[in-house]
Amino acid sequence: MKAGWNTARIGTLGGPILIYRAACLVNTDIMSANLYTDPAQAHPELREMVRSFARSRIEEQARHYDEKEAFNLDLFRSLGSELGVFGLTVPAEFGGSGLDAVAEVIVHEEMSYADAAFTLSYLAHEVLFVNNLYVNANDELRRQYLPGVINGSKVGGMGMTEPAAGTDVLGLQTVAVRDGDYYILNGSKQFITNGPEGDFFIVYAKLDDRDRREITSFVIESAWDGFKVGKKEQKMGMKASSTAVLYFEDLKVPVTHRLSAENEGVTSMMRNLEIERVTLAAQSIGIASRCLDVMRKYAMEERSAFGKHLSAFGQIQRLIAESYAELAAARALVYQIASQLHPERRNSLGAASAKLIATNMAERVARSAIQVLGGYGYCREYPVERMLRDAILLSIGGGTNEAMQKNIAADLRTAAP
Repeated sequence: MKAGWNTARIGTLGGPILIYRAACLVNTDIMSANLYTDPAQAHPELREMVRSFARSRIEEQARHYDEKEAFNLDLFRSLGSELGVFGLTVPAEFGGSGLDAVAEVIVHEEMSYADAAFTLSYLAHEVLFVNNLYVNANDELRRQYLPGVINGSKVGGMGMTEPAAGTDVLGLQTVAVRDGDYYILNGSKQFITNGPEGDFFIVYAKLDDRDRREITSFVIESAWDGFKVGKKEQKMGMKASSTAVLYFEDLKVPVTHRLSAENEGVTSMMRNLEIERVTLAAQSIGIASRCLDVMRKYAMEERSAFGKHLSAFGQIQRLIAESYAELAAARALVYQIASQLHPERRNSLGAASAKLIATNMAERVARSAIQVLGGYGYCREYPVERMLRDAILLSIGGGTNEAMQKNIAADLRTAAP
């Protein structure tokens, strides 16, 4: 656990942790208290610290950056320099916290409660680059790239999806040709989170032949000649997270920057996809928790009809009760699967199941919140319309939910009886 995780550090974020905790429990925080017993001593302190930061610093800027369709880079950097939540799964030897996938789930849940789009950029940096690099790189590359991305001075991302290759990742067309001490990289990547701001990227490519069904991974820098950022996408949701096309034109990548052995990038990619899918599911938990709190408070405290609070009516009770039950079930599954993840212990079936259940649940809960609030839910006075727009992306990114269904069925066919 990082030395900065103490009440003195947390005090700089707006007051001692216990004071903030009491304020939260008096308010509407009905899902996050005592539903899961953290197995590691660091987890409760981590949750309280991130919650305090998220509901003060992240929440206050969420609507502005959504409407501006811009990424809050200064706040993002403070996640490393102030909060210390970059490199959660990286050992202290390399500047990280030495924690686990449950810690990642905690941070993604708590931050998404305030701003899922900002958290998506955190996921691309923390999971798709930092965790991916640590698990798959040698010590030389770790020492070269981890310090900057852990302290927040550098931004990371990953390039896998292409204009004509999404779910069929082995159909990608980016190619790297060996030329002495370099690979010459040509191709493009589509829908890349942190694309405009990123300093470092892990990129997947084929060697020599675009028709081969094997891939290799590399770490590259946006400052290198031949790297170009294309158009920034205009999106339905997740607007406060930048998404762009990346182009590689005769980009020279040192052989020393190859992460996996040649043609063995699939294993490292699939291992990292598992923690990505669980953290996407955690984002869904955060979104749904916020929507449930909003609809509960609105129906039970703020709005009346025919002389009664809205919660007195059966239709509203159904929406609230089913939302609570679905959220509680999804949350239990996500934390269970997260507790089982480890770089040396795969759980493709569990990760796909958690993502499928949690992301579908978040869309339903967000939609129910809008229905409970009626016209107010459809307007930007309340955050639930933003939460719904953001939730929809989570059933697409990290492998579509249709792909999750396919993967689950395939894993069950080969599972031991």
